[in-house]
Amino acid sequence: MAIGKIFYANITTTERMFCAIANKKNRKAYFCTVNRSQMISAFAALGLILEAYAKGKARPSSITDLEWESLDALVQKEQHFNGWFTLESIQMAFIEISNWLQEDVLQEWLTSYPPTEKPQTVALILPGNLPLVGFHDLMCVLFSGHKALVKMSSEDARLMPALVQILISLAPQFEEQIAFADLKLSGYDAVIATGSNNSMLHFKQYFSGVPHLLRGHRTSVAVLDGAETQAELTLLGQDIFQYYGRGCRNVTLLLVSKSFDLNRFFEAMVPYADIVNHKKYGNNYDYNKAIHLMNQVPILDNHFLLLKESQDLNSPLGMLHYYRYDNTQELKEFLIAKQDQIQCVVGRAFIPYGSAQCPKLNDYADGIDTMQFLGNFAKCLS
Repeated sequence: MAIGKIFYANITTTERMFCAIANKKNRKAYFCTVNRSQMISAFAALGLILEAYAKGKARPSSITDLEWESLDALVQKEQHFNGWFTLESIQMAFIEISNWLQEDVLQEWLTSYPPTEKPQTVALILPGNLPLVGFHDLMCVLFSGHKALVKMSSEDARLMPALVQILISLAPQFEEQIAFADLKLSGYDAVIATGSNNSMLHFKQYFSGVPHLLRGHRTSVAVLDGAETQAELTLLGQDIFQYYGRGCRNVTLLLVSKSFDLNRFFEAMVPYADIVNHKKYGNNYDYNKAIHLMNQVPILDNHFLLLKESQDLNSPLGMLHYYRYDNTQELKEFLIAKQDQIQCVVGRAFIPYGSAQCPKLNDYADGIDTMQFLGNFAKCLS
């Protein structure tokens, strides 16, 4: 799909002529966007499809047998392209997205965000650490009324295009609002990019001439004060182990009170012991264990997870850091000092245990309102 053409979406011949005139006059693409109510219906139908697949339900009537079989074949093969993208991980991502794609949820979310009157092309540079991790950004661009130019990560290059094809089959107008860039990005008016901190240094310079929303590396922490039940501690295991700990919302540091018994934590993690049987996770666990033992660095070990005392937010896969705080004031000061590096905080007074990987639509990455950015930048363009 060429960039810089005029994009039409379910409009009359007269309107097409107007769009063409406007494009010629302004020398830039004029986008006639999909009606928002149609978009909500299409996304809701996609949500039902994803939920049905993830939960092993019957094929919804909104998708053909061939499309259903193609989706299944893609999901089943994905682990061969990326060993982290297991069937369970993809199903988990499908369920999370389907929770967003309920009509009432979408309508409530969009109440505060009218579609732009100045549609533009927004380039999305997506990460590939989790399956479909960039789907929320795509939704934001489309529901804002803009066109999405998507640059996929090589680690997650197949799932998003597959869902977009299903979305187009549900609402053909989307074909003119979504494009994928294989090589160099061009023809964009704004950029949303997510990557490593090193990537951000490059992005800041490269995209300095256009409105941009850049996200670097963050991670998450959990607060344990000793009042947690064993059930709550077990739920915390989901925040640690889902997606094998590779997401920015995965807990990598435990902030524990001086009196907290770490044996309680290890006992609560027992239900997740099978994770070490995943080849890539197991390799990381074995490697980090060997390195720390050879260097005589003190660690705690339950044969599938290592604990190391450290204030460092970032722990390697197969390991968690833990830091004992003296009092609530010290805890508060630590969280404030590290707030620009923390994606979310799990704990009794924070995000409930077991829900870190289930953000709501308005739980924007890095605390930056993506929809507000998309609405504001277009107003500033002439």
